[in-house]
Amino acid sequence: MSEDRIGREFYDRSDYFEADAGHLIDLDSAFQRYRVAKVLEIYEPRAEERVLDLGCGWGTFCWALGHRVKEMVGLDFSRRSIDLCEARLPETGLGNVSFVCADARETGLERESFDLVLAADLVEHLYPEDSQAVITEAYRLLKPGGRLSIWTPNRGHLLEMLKARNIILKRDVSHVDYKSMGRLKSMVESEGFLVEKSYYAESHIDVLRSLERALIPRVPFLRRRIALLARKP
Repeated sequence: MSEDRIGREFYDRSDYFEADAGHLIDLDSAFQRYRVAKVLEIYEPRAEERVLDLGCGWGTFCWALGHRVKEMVGLDFSRRSIDLCEARLPETGLGNVSFVCADARETGLERESFDLVLAADLVEHLYPEDSQAVITEAYRLLKPGGRLSIWTPNRGHLLEMLKARNIILKRDVSHVDYKSMGRLKSMVESEGFLVEKSYYAESHIDVLRSLERALIPRVPFLRRRIALLARKP
């Protein structure tokens, strides 16, 4: 295994959960309001549903969705992530939200126990050899009829291409393997999922959003995000 591989130690020991954390922790920031709204456009869970957020990070979706659903579980393999979330939990008053420190490839959670598995800004952090294992685990955890919702950056977008070269924006070293729309669809379908939705979404940046929305169908480098919803038969 390569010594520079990005793994649990990177998230636990680096400044990942500190760098630019303000807009990531604040649910009222423009970025987080956009992110939550767009993920809910993919699929909005119902009040009776049990939801798992894989790679919960700062707990954004647990805080945003906890009051909407029966139960919300946030899972991350970083102990630092889970400690941050558990420290914040008492101030939210959300008694139906809990956190688990575990590997998304093998969570140890009960099979067929969730109605929705979220993978929002997760798959770009997964190496190729780990990605299918996470999809397999999501399938195992979902009830028949349950759904997997994926939200991830599109590598072909202008900003991502600039970031990859450290031009204007800084490259995110934790983004180890971007998935294309075609690859994501192939991954979930090979596991047995049925794809219900797959589309590109615009960014949250005002100066780009309207242009992207109008030209996404025809201009690949304006496709900011990939959204996919798959159902377990």
